[in-house]
Amino acid sequence: MSTDLDALLGSADPPLIVVTTAAEGERAGCLVGFHSQASIGPQRYCFWLSKANHTYRVALRSESFAVHFLTTTDRELARHFGSLSGSETDKFAGLDITVTEAGVPLIADLPNRITVERIAMLDDGGDHVCTTARVLAAESAGDFTPLRPSHVADLSPGHSSDERAVRP
Repeated sequence: MSTDLDALLGSADPPLIVVTTAAEGERAGCLVGFHSQASIGPQRYCFWLSKANHTYRVALRSESFAVHFLTTTDRELARHFGSLSGSETDKFAGLDITVTEAGVPLIADLPNRITVERIAMLDDGGDHVCTTARVLAAESAGDFTPLRPSHVADLSPGHSSDERAVRP
């Protein structure tokens, strides 16, 4: 079944995003492939964070997030946020960022984004946790072609999915 499921889900090739957040002065961000609009009215968005990531640990203490939509010209930022571990590296060093009132870093080179406020987190025992969020604002630089997993198939993740963090 796993091979068939991998083939079916791989054919979907959903757009990639970078989720950023901050808590208690600690910034975090990671490349995310699991995300979706979750409600039209009221506006809701969901994204799933790997329990192995530094961003997940910061997200447990955060209420606010930014969801940056990647374009095909953002391959290097995808590699940066997807291959480095925030536990070992300040992923925001050297990047042009602004910070929201809630302390969330917004990446200037990724202008297609939404800012959201967490409503709930669901941990069903898998290797990712779902964050459901209320959409606060949206910004778009216009039409773009989204970056997809097939465009960065050679990317090596900063953590493997079996490196699950223990909830504090």
